[in-house]
Amino acid sequence: MQPLRKADPSSIAGYRLLGRLGAGGMGVVYLARSGGGALAALKLIRSEHAADPGFRERFRREARAAERITGRWVVRVLGADPEAREPWLATEYVPGPSLAEAVGLHGALPEPAVRALGARLAAALADMHEAGLVHRDVKPGNVLLALDGPRLIDFGIARSAGATALTATDAMIGTPGFLAPEQARAAGAGEVGPPSDVFSLGCVLAYALTGERPFGTGGVAAVVYRTVHEEPALDDVPDTLLPLVGACLAKDPADRPTAAEVRAALGEAEGPAGDWLPPGLPALIAQRSSRVLDLPVPEPTMLVNSEPPKGVSRRRLLMGGSAVAVAGAGGLTAWLLSRTPAGTGTGTIAGTSTGGGAGGTGAPLAAYTLGLLTDLSGPAKTDGRAQERGARVAVETFNARPDRPFDLVLRVMDDGGDAQRAKAAARALLKDERLVGVLGPATAPAVLAAGGELVDRSVSLVSVLASIPTGEMVKGQTLRQTYFESRPSPDVMIVPFGRYLTERKVVRTAVVEDRAAGRYSWFAVKSMKATPPSMDRGGVVTSHPVEADSEDFAAAVRAALATDPQGVLYAGDSPSRAALCAKALRDQGYEGACGSVEYVLQPEFLTLAGPAAEGWYFGTGYVDPDGIPAAKAFAAAYRKRWGLAGTTPVDRYTTEAYDAVNWIAEALRTAVGDGAESKASAVANALVRDVYEGLAKLYSAKTRNDKATALLGLFLWQVKDGVPVFLGKFDEAAQKAARDGT
Repeated sequence: MQPLRKADPSSIAGYRLLGRLGAGGMGVVYLARSGGGALAALKLIRSEHAADPGFRERFRREARAAERITGRWVVRVLGADPEAREPWLATEYVPGPSLAEAVGLHGALPEPAVRALGARLAAALADMHEAGLVHRDVKPGNVLLALDGPRLIDFGIARSAGATALTATDAMIGTPGFLAPEQARAAGAGEVGPPSDVFSLGCVLAYALTGERPFGTGGVAAVVYRTVHEEPALDDVPDTLLPLVGACLAKDPADRPTAAEVRAALGEAEGPAGDWLPPGLPALIAQRSSRVLDLPVPEPTMLVNSEPPKGVSRRRLLMGGSAVAVAGAGGLTAWLLSRTPAGTGTGTIAGTSTGGGAGGTGAPLAAYTLGLLTDLSGPAKTDGRAQERGARVAVETFNARPDRPFDLVLRVMDDGGDAQRAKAAARALLKDERLVGVLGPATAPAVLAAGGELVDRSVSLVSVLASIPTGEMVKGQTLRQTYFESRPSPDVMIVPFGRYLTERKVVRTAVVEDRAAGRYSWFAVKSMKATPPSMDRGGVVTSHPVEADSEDFAAAVRAALATDPQGVLYAGDSPSRAALCAKALRDQGYEGACGSVEYVLQPEFLTLAGPAAEGWYFGTGYVDPDGIPAAKAFAAAYRKRWGLAGTTPVDRYTTEAYDAVNWIAEALRTAVGDGAESKASAVANALVRDVYEGLAKLYSAKTRNDKATALLGLFLWQVKDGVPVFLGKFDEAAQKAARDGT
């Protein structure tokens, strides 16, 4: 919220104005307090727009529609005067976030929360439809979350079913991505009825359950085409809700359930916020509520209008005063800020921060966007989803700190591991002027593509998963650095096993060179021979190749064992081919030390190799937080946030993603404290300059190229009883494992 300006009135029709919630070309939305003490979101229309008969009629229609809706889960009107020189409309106010903001901050909601949310929204729509109204713009930004439940807001384009639309001929009404096919086709007013709201509700439920729009993102034309002609992406919708969501998204309006039927299918959800909202959101809502309620009355501005409010009785005002916290701010602000010229109906929400400031002053906190660009649907989707989950826990934890100087907003983009999609996603992120940094992507080609787009705006790209190949460079890194790998290079992943062999005083090491890995296996052999384990004791390394088009590991293993090795390294990047190597070693009676690298340590290797995987060592760039005392609190919070049992292993890369968010946040804290004009550029400078100590390791811009820091973040794992076990930092763990004789 912003303070009142000198040109603002001090009061309107008996409402004392407290501050500005938002402003647009058509007017201003104020936070106001009625004479009875109720907080309100008061929309004041500029006089130049009020002079337009068509605009005034639309505003008059909005006020009438809003007054007809009296259900529990919709924002109620406290007062209105469509005939005033500057028309105004006051509704109840909710300080809580919109569903769009909640998902952006906390990620997809758990199924019980979505069931409760959906039941209440369906009830709101059922009441509207019984009153003969159609909302026509049900979307996450028009759903505000209060402690006792959601509120459906923004009735600016609602109309009576069957009425003639007050928009241009063939105009598309609604928000692409959440509107029904019949709305997208702009087939005429008669076709857009209650089933259109049900379709939009289905889109909202899918979004809340998955964090993704069911018809994707991109240009308006592409989204509209998919809405009309293609099936929604519902792969991540739980099976228990998939039939209902799918029915809501039927192309034919006649095939969709009614809002009342959706409400019945979801159940009558009741109870306090703690029973339906996921962890973190009730605290956020309560925090914002307390700060809004503590706002002081501002100094008078221009002449106070003492005219009593119209269109509302004293009894209704008192009823509103008892309600205190409902909707209005987000929806009415959105109405002003997102409305496009008459007839287009394609605007998107531009919200304002409602977070409380430090010290309980009520001052809003600035909000900065952190992008997460990763693979959520392609070959690396398991690691991509783990990265997203770790990042979300970091953002939620940061935003819960009472002493934070700003809020973070996480915006997630799925590139499917594809370079072109990564480039397009980076461009989409750059449209957000609050963007200060990006995490990801999951693949090297996507890193090169996205990094090349971000560098011109000095937006940092921090890679948690991917590593660009030696010899390649992200565009624009010669003059200044904006790309940072928060992980060691894959080329050094052989070091942990080599260090273990050295601690065991192994002199003879054999390398099975899987040439299907190309340069990677070649470089591993070269490195091992250049600096063999136990080099000070005359260590020797021999290499035994398996051609890329062959799966005959038995011959290579036979040749390797002929050298009487004390340790065998599989140099490759394929879990399945490593399993063939492990089986060949076991079949030929080898019982010495075996090892490989992070690429291989996958469920596929453990499954295919079976007992032959037992005892293998692996060098990785990720940790198990349960094995680090400082990270155990994070592990507990992670499991609680995502509903995991205490014995469920924390996915790899989650701790590193958590650290990377905090690394950027610390750099942003420095940028904000220094008063930097360009926060993104200052963040990049801080990342270059400062070393950050995370839960997993130290993070430095020099990790990739500086010999002194190149081995930061290397760890040793071992397969025990068929399960990967984290042993710790590679040097300490290698020494302990060798001492213990494991």
